[in-house]
Amino acid sequence: MHTLLITGPGGAGRTTVAAATALAAARAGQRVLLLSGDPGDPVAALVGEPGGQPVQAAPGLTAVPVGGVLVARVDSGEEFREELVALQERGSALLGMVGARPLGAEELTELPGAEQFALLRALRRAAAAPGVDLVVVDMPPLHRAVATLALPAQLRRYLARLLPAERQAARALRPVLAQLAGVPMPAQWLYEAAARWDEELAAVQAVVEADTTSLRLVAEPGPGADAALRTGLLGLALEQLPVGAIVANRMVPQGSPDPWLAGIAAQQEKYAAQWAGDTPVLPLGHLGRDPLGPEDLTRLPGAEALVPQVPAGASPARRAWVVEDRRADDGVLVWVVPLPGAHKRDLDLVRRGDELLLAAGPYRRIVPLPSALRRCTVSGAALADGELRIRFTPDPDLWPRRP
Repeated sequence: MHTLLITGPGGAGRTTVAAATALAAARAGQRVLLLSGDPGDPVAALVGEPGGQPVQAAPGLTAVPVGGVLVARVDSGEEFREELVALQERGSALLGMVGARPLGAEELTELPGAEQFALLRALRRAAAAPGVDLVVVDMPPLHRAVATLALPAQLRRYLARLLPAERQAARALRPVLAQLAGVPMPAQWLYEAAARWDEELAAVQAVVEADTTSLRLVAEPGPGADAALRTGLLGLALEQLPVGAIVANRMVPQGSPDPWLAGIAAQQEKYAAQWAGDTPVLPLGHLGRDPLGPEDLTRLPGAEALVPQVPAGASPARRAWVVEDRRADDGVLVWVVPLPGAHKRDLDLVRRGDELLLAAGPYRRIVPLPSALRRCTVSGAALADGELRIRFTPDPDLWPRRP
């Protein structure tokens, strides 16, 4: 199965492209599941009228057949209510001990960020859907999409720091203490909840980082989209999430006698050519108006090229951060971090113990140092040709001495 994540700057037409991709793949004979978290269900309106009763596409994921595609919409409010009610039920004894009254499902309204968790959970379920060749995911706008895709790894790190596994060694005593106290011990309940969260986050992270998952950006070529793409691509590079293609949307035909249209077409061609220098670009023509249904999506010039190959053998691999051994020449080890399009003013880094905090524009990531670099001190960094090269000098007190 191939999972295709589609995002882009706000207003670039990512939902239209997601729907057009799903329809084109279905016409090519693929079994397609289209997943969207947008309120109002704009994807279903683009794909067409429902063609049957709701079905269970995967455990916990309901979809509706529409235009030859299974369409599943993420209801983040319902997901939030179900999860919080279940959490209260698991901790009912603890809540009773402190005199708290559980909240009813009808009292709950989703909190900010709930849609991110609901979309990630639905993504994990969709990736396990039987009888599906392609999962197309209409992601949030680019900046939010980067944050959403980075969330599983970030939360797993928080759990490991706040509730480290080694602190659970004494949990064998907690059932005895619970019997004496008459209620489950809070620490036991907390660690059990953390273990469940970590397991689910690990499953979502595995889907995001899988070779069968690819990322596609949608943008209308121009200076505004170029700036937004550069920032988003920087965040994706920081998270080591490769981009398979950029869809240059709403392309105006070349050769118009109208100077105004010719100027727009020339500008679009200029920026599309710039983007094609680093990433494959798929041009998608302008219909002359906003697409309103499946017939319009099939008329989009270039829509047939949106269909990804299944299986996803051509998905770009995550770029490894290589450690170069330059001790013989310069006395240092160099950690090479690919950050294409970055400027020096965008970057910052801080060493904290065995971790490195990297900031690139509005994005931040904390990564563990490779074992060899933990025995070194940071001695400098330089940005050249889209690579951040961080120099580490071996600590003579920690580094093995050569005979």
